[in-house]
Amino acid sequence: MSLNSFLSLVKFSHTVFAMPFAMLGFFVALHHDGIQPVLFRELGLILLCMVTARNAAMAFNRWADRLIDSRNARTAMREIPAGVISAKSAVIFIVINSLIFVASAWFLNPLCFLLSPVALAIVLGYSYTKRFSWLCHVFLGLGLSLAPVGAYVAVTGHFDLLPVLYGIAVIAWVAGFDVLYALQDIEFDQSEQLYSIPARFGIRKAMAISSVLHVLSAVCILACSWILYVDFGLQYWMFAGTAGFIFLLAYQHWIIRDNHLERINLAFFTTNGIASILLASLTIIDFYL
Repeated sequence: MSLNSFLSLVKFSHTVFAMPFAMLGFFVALHHDGIQPVLFRELGLILLCMVTARNAAMAFNRWADRLIDSRNARTAMREIPAGVISAKSAVIFIVINSLIFVASAWFLNPLCFLLSPVALAIVLGYSYTKRFSWLCHVFLGLGLSLAPVGAYVAVTGHFDLLPVLYGIAVIAWVAGFDVLYALQDIEFDQSEQLYSIPARFGIRKAMAISSVLHVLSAVCILACSWILYVDFGLQYWMFAGTAGFIFLLAYQHWIIRDNHLERINLAFFTTNGIASILLASLTIIDFYL
């Protein structure tokens, strides 16, 4: 079992979805009472929390779904059902990352430490939601929404409207693209009596629900941008990032129009990865310009 095997197990490259929003929460927190120097200690601990919580969540998902994955032709070659990583090794990996996450939260502030078990319960609990609710996509979004909120709390020690709005935007954004991703397994989910929006409502209605979720995400991002403009004075770079994010939300629906499901990976990974990086990087740049 190599390091690359574990990186593949947790799809480390998919960190591009939540990490930019964590950085947004961090830099918003730095500027909530005026410009402050970058707090490198807090930034390092936030990154450690992000990586270890996500590692634990993804590995737990692969462990919990190992039998289901073995019956699905699309997922049968994942590391655990393929025997590349044993179930026992995966559990050890989950426990180690969970402990590091909680320890890192303790070094941040008391509120982060108190909420760390709740955060773990959310990100680990997602793995079982597909067994009983087609709202599993929303629960996945809830797990990733902890990124901007958690980063803000890590710096300030309290909650605020702006990071919560970013969190709601992330819930709707992630749920929307996860619905599209689940289109690949609609027949398998129905045969295994697993819950998903595509399995419950069919392809056309699932795509419509995904569109509604992404409209909600766009509205929340626009609301965040307005707050950044009014309270922080951000303008051109931030609004360019906002426009790019919303354009890419629409673009992923355009490229899979007319049931072009073979383009789902392009819509899921490339488009959404670019969208989150674009939004976060241009907004952060505007804080300093």
